[in-house]
Amino acid sequence: MAERLKARGMLGELAAEFAGTMILILFGVGVVAQVVAGGIGDHDSIAWAWGLGVTLGVYVAARITGAHLNPAVTIAMAAFKGFSWRKVGPYALAQTAGAFVAALIVRFNYAEVLAKIDPGHTIKTQGVFSTLPGNGTLPVDTWGAFRDQVIGTAILLFLILAITDVRNNAPLANLAPVVVGLLVVAIGMAWGTNAGYAINPARDFGPRLASFLTGYHTAWQDQYGQLYFWVPIVAPVIGGLIGAALYQVLVGRFLPIEDEPEPGRVPAKESYETV
Repeated sequence: MAERLKARGMLGELAAEFAGTMILILFGVGVVAQVVAGGIGDHDSIAWAWGLGVTLGVYVAARITGAHLNPAVTIAMAAFKGFSWRKVGPYALAQTAGAFVAALIVRFNYAEVLAKIDPGHTIKTQGVFSTLPGNGTLPVDTWGAFRDQVIGTAILLFLILAITDVRNNAPLANLAPVVVGLLVVAIGMAWGTNAGYAINPARDFGPRLASFLTGYHTAWQDQYGQLYFWVPIVAPVIGGLIGAALYQVLVGRFLPIEDEPEPGRVPAKESYETV
């Protein structure tokens, strides 16, 4: 019985990560499709929609998993907050699957306008689904984008840990998802030029795969023809570990020791593990 309940709990966690990431990408990739293909909106609307997508995705999954929605977050939680390493792979797969399905929905819904503006499904609209160095137009190379993603994800994880640390001045009344969403808006507005602020391997790889399977045959490359897909996978993982480590060194170790929720989770009813 215990093993069956444990399995059901893991299934619930993966379903929550899948659903939360799917919601995030529906808004994030959806707004880029609207701006690029439909000509409605601008950079600010993109930044705000991504941030709101994060907020809504976190509200979907927070009670069950803490709403990682990002393999870089999951790995950092395992490295520094006691989250189980055996769950890292399944969480990352669930997050990537959620992003993949969401991107397929956006691709299907915006098929006509994407075909109108870019009949060959080229690099011109590839940025709707996945990131490019210099957003496909500015003179940023692979390593410039790699550097940018390390820094951007380090900022993300440093501040996620600061915002969610119950020993610190954490937001009250269930407002942490809103603050995390505002954090993503701020990163988009301040750190979006060099590489499109993927800061999330699932966010980039899932939609990139969806675009490749639906006609974007150069999806794995950048505008220079270089193999690029690995940059927004590897760099965010490194950056997330750096950011989490810096938080622990500069802030976390100086905070008072108090009772904390289960590692990698938000406080929740005891029964959620068996749902």
